[in-house]
Amino acid sequence: MREFVNGATAIVRGALDAGCTFFAGYPITPATPILLHMIEELPRIGGVAIQGEDEIASIGFCVGAAMTGARAMTATSGPGISLYSETIGLALMAEVPLVIINVQRMGPATGGATTVAQGDIQFMRWGMSGGYPVIVLSPTCAADCYNLTRRAFDLAERFRVPVFLATDKETVSSYVTVALDTYEQVPVRERPVAAENEDFAPYRFEPLDAVPPMSPFGGPHVVRVTGSSHDERGYLSKQPQDVGRLNAHLAAKIEQHVDEITHVQLDQQDGTDTLIISYGITALAVAEAVQTARRDGIKVSALTVYSLWPVPECAIRQALADVSRVVVVELNLGQYQREIERLAGDRHTVIGVHAINGELISPRAILEQGGLR
Repeated sequence: MREFVNGATAIVRGALDAGCTFFAGYPITPATPILLHMIEELPRIGGVAIQGEDEIASIGFCVGAAMTGARAMTATSGPGISLYSETIGLALMAEVPLVIINVQRMGPATGGATTVAQGDIQFMRWGMSGGYPVIVLSPTCAADCYNLTRRAFDLAERFRVPVFLATDKETVSSYVTVALDTYEQVPVRERPVAAENEDFAPYRFEPLDAVPPMSPFGGPHVVRVTGSSHDERGYLSKQPQDVGRLNAHLAAKIEQHVDEITHVQLDQQDGTDTLIISYGITALAVAEAVQTARRDGIKVSALTVYSLWPVPECAIRQALADVSRVVVVELNLGQYQREIERLAGDRHTVIGVHAINGELISPRAILEQGGLR
């Protein structure tokens, strides 16, 4: 069976099926349909959806809700991510599980509110103080929006971090026909909580990459939440051993589990010297370009990256192993191309196919600019 659906509806459905019980957001094109759908749908299952007075309040509501046991989600676009930045840092430091939908549009500033882009790729990784790792997933279509939303909730619970879903105006707004069997029943784990009778420290972890359990809301434990450096009980600390161990932990719990987070798809053809790398909406044009090239007798492989951050280095290096040319397709000035160049070194020629004029990149442009015609 099939249905006619857009990415916004698929994200909402994925969130509800993942057990989301709280949503807060502020209207912003092109993320507003997610806000409206959540306001309509969450109360029907006993959840809470709030339109905050602004973006800063909205993500603050989500952090508070998540710390009281809710599975929380928010949705915005580039200017909203800018306003979220400080509170995302709080969520990183306090180890708050949270899903953030970023429906990208043309920037900078207010840019083109109704224009497609992929310009926030580096911003989501580096857009808050400290430079600590985050998880960013990127769907290519409506079915991916559902599947990766569920996966985002699972990863948020697994690692106690905010997880981004980096989508875009076209994917969220465009209606497409989707086969129902392409929706994956991605399991979302239960949140680990400490036993009520144990000696509880809210930030106790051993080994360094372990994720501390949370306290059951309303239980007997004292829980301190702070955005400042702290010891295992949540007390502010400037002791080098406390600060160093905490900060190393915030990095290790992600960086030591890259393979667990990695999600890519390799369409490999033997005998080619060219690999096309893409993510998000541009991957659809790449798939068509690959079909056209092969029909014309041109051999080419393609790698779709669904987990942008942390960079799936092992998977990318494996895909690079048998080629000498790499074409990176994205709707920005080459933000992810920088990561590919870092991994490729001087052993590969890296070619960028970019667009920043508000138009999608066509399969023909990929073939021509990528030297496949």
